[in-house]
Amino acid sequence: MRVLQLLPELKLGGVERGTVDLSEYLVSMGHESAVVSAGGGLVQKLSDHGATHFSLPIAKKNFQALTQISSLRKIYDEYQPDIIHVRSRFPAWINYLALKQIPLRRRPIVISTFHGLYSKPFYSKSMSYANEVIAISSTVQDYVLKNYKVPKEHLHLIYRGCDTEEFNYSPVPEKWKQSWYQEFPQTQDKILLTLPGRITGWKGIEVFLQLMTLLDDHNYHGLIPGPVNPNKQKYFQSLLKLVSNKNLDSMVTFCGSRPDIANIYKISDVVLNLSSKPEPFGRTIIEAAACGTHVMGWDRGGVQESIGMINPLGLVKFGDIDALAITIPQLLQATPPSSLPPIFTKDVLTKRTVQVYEDALLKR
Repeated sequence: MRVLQLLPELKLGGVERGTVDLSEYLVSMGHESAVVSAGGGLVQKLSDHGATHFSLPIAKKNFQALTQISSLRKIYDEYQPDIIHVRSRFPAWINYLALKQIPLRRRPIVISTFHGLYSKPFYSKSMSYANEVIAISSTVQDYVLKNYKVPKEHLHLIYRGCDTEEFNYSPVPEKWKQSWYQEFPQTQDKILLTLPGRITGWKGIEVFLQLMTLLDDHNYHGLIPGPVNPNKQKYFQSLLKLVSNKNLDSMVTFCGSRPDIANIYKISDVVLNLSSKPEPFGRTIIEAAACGTHVMGWDRGGVQESIGMINPLGLVKFGDIDALAITIPQLLQATPPSSLPPIFTKDVLTKRTVQVYEDALLKR
């Protein structure tokens, strides 16, 4: 089987890591794997396990990128994929238009994965133009059924999968601990509450800061690991001002993008997801749980699904910050996760995805 995955870029992110994980599994099973993207830091990982990368500037959502239709068609002619797996809306449009030029009997099977609760307008319909559709949670599955004309028999629920080799229960190396506490001495001997994610307006950072003001025990410390994109600098400065205004300078630390996030999960006492919009899934929750850390979040969306299967005590009614403050001490008294439900592992994700491919080929 020859599989080609299509996405905007291969920079660090959940969709990108899932693409590489699947590619690695395909190659290990004797299949051929290729990815089309505008490139990024994860391209080397494709080369490392023997996959092919086709570089195509399809990350920008503009008319100029539509000129890549003929280039994509040439890649299809060269690679001759059996399966094309699209993971983003704009590349899905380019794929749709490129395949229009290929006779129906010769077209590859198209699989799409809905990674988000996409808006309903015409632009998002490209993700439904597929032989089979994968939803990353029941929340997304219900949304697709409600808003897009995808037959139920062609819609498959496959949760995002955590790499348990990277996120696991092994102890944090002492050398790493020493380095961490040297860099962030204010976090030592504290109850660490961690809100991981990009610094952006809908991740619930203001709520997290408000939560910290309700925890009058100064044994608590809030960690916010995540990158600040250039276009978010103004917002980031407003957060720093808010921290100062709330007298939280000694209780909150922004620690930037970290390649050692697994160890940060392990030293954390609770990892939270407080997004202001329902999450389609919430990968940080399963990663933290895989490291044996308490998880907590709003009782809705994909976060409700994952925490509900890991430890329902960590679920709080959306927007109830007081309930968060009350529940945290209770959660800390409970036993932390001792195992991750297999349904949230990379192994199950890759196997079920390949099964969708094989079943689609059999249907044809």
